[in-house]
Amino acid sequence: MEKHIEKNGGTIWNQVYICVFCANILLFLGMQMVNTLVSKYADALGAAPTVVGVVSSLFALTALIFKVFSGPAIDAFNRKWILIAAILVIAISFAGFSLSVNVEMLFAFRLLQGCGQAFTATCCLAMAADALPAERFGVGIGTFTLAQAVCQAIGPTIGLSLAERFGYRAAFAVAACCSFCAVIAAACIRGTAREARRPFRISLGSIVAPEAIFPAVLLFLLQMTFCNINSFLVIYAEEQNVSNIGLFYTVYAVAMLFAPRMVGKLADRWGTTRAVIPAMLCFALSFWVISCSDSLPLFLLAAVISAFGYGAAQPAVQALGMKSVPESRRGSASSTSYIGQDLGNLVGPIVAGWLVERLGYGLMWRMMILPVLAAILLVILFRKKVVRIEDRFQQQVSENCC
Repeated sequence: MEKHIEKNGGTIWNQVYICVFCANILLFLGMQMVNTLVSKYADALGAAPTVVGVVSSLFALTALIFKVFSGPAIDAFNRKWILIAAILVIAISFAGFSLSVNVEMLFAFRLLQGCGQAFTATCCLAMAADALPAERFGVGIGTFTLAQAVCQAIGPTIGLSLAERFGYRAAFAVAACCSFCAVIAAACIRGTAREARRPFRISLGSIVAPEAIFPAVLLFLLQMTFCNINSFLVIYAEEQNVSNIGLFYTVYAVAMLFAPRMVGKLADRWGTTRAVIPAMLCFALSFWVISCSDSLPLFLLAAVISAFGYGAAQPAVQALGMKSVPESRRGSASSTSYIGQDLGNLVGPIVAGWLVERLGYGLMWRMMILPVLAAILLVILFRKKVVRIEDRFQQQVSENCC
């Protein structure tokens, strides 16, 4: 008989959670280094803004395709070994970037990256959720996604510094090493087997959890906007003659030490709606500030606002998606959440690149506020749905305690 994950009472820091947290932060560190450098490298190779956007977003295409298999597999098989294999695929793709000498090679390895990424984020989130005690669920998910958010902040700074000092190939090689270290952390996970597993079956219900579609739509809109920071911010800063733009990500990282946990606690206490609407408004404001920025202090102000915007809203919405389903279906709920984010990663840079070519960078940043405003409107219109999701989750918690 297989065993449940031990959840160590009311603390989130059990062995499984710690190992998944470490694997996740190492993987995302390399990933965020690559995400910033790939677009800049494509630009250095002479690609047009639209092509830069395609290179930046291309991984999301294969990530979406392989979501057909990832959700059912994560709910059916041993998540530890799925995670190890997927991280290895990503590490190989990062090593491939270091060997790339043209845009076509970037295309190929970017597609390979998406194959692994279809499994990693979904698997990490599902494993972390399984390891959390119910009464600390919001804080646990907020802390877990803090790893991703901090890597989104410091990864580009590290990558840019390495590229400037040693070149793009060396920076991509370092990102690959981070991913191999993530494999080691994942290999240390123990006790992830479950007494009951869903059969492996590829169907719409095993890939997409209908209950989690609404949070996934919100994540799509938020990610469609946010991903353009990694895709175009460095290029835009250079056009504005602003140096040391890597400090944007450093300041964002410092602010992210406080934002997700704060909103996670507010969501656990007051509900998701009251927590995320102010955060989304901050996110929209940050893009307006970026569009007006012509000096480093303005960019740094936008970084702080964005951390309390996207950095706070995204974990709360992601936790809502995991709350919408019973524990046995968290693989498909996680898959649904990341389908939303992958679609945002796919569409956002392409739309932004098209806007840059026609309207310029300043108007592009302002136009990309519209998806965030749409997300705010949806939260207001469907606030009762959000309340029902949270009420059902609390009811499941009470039943499990009994």
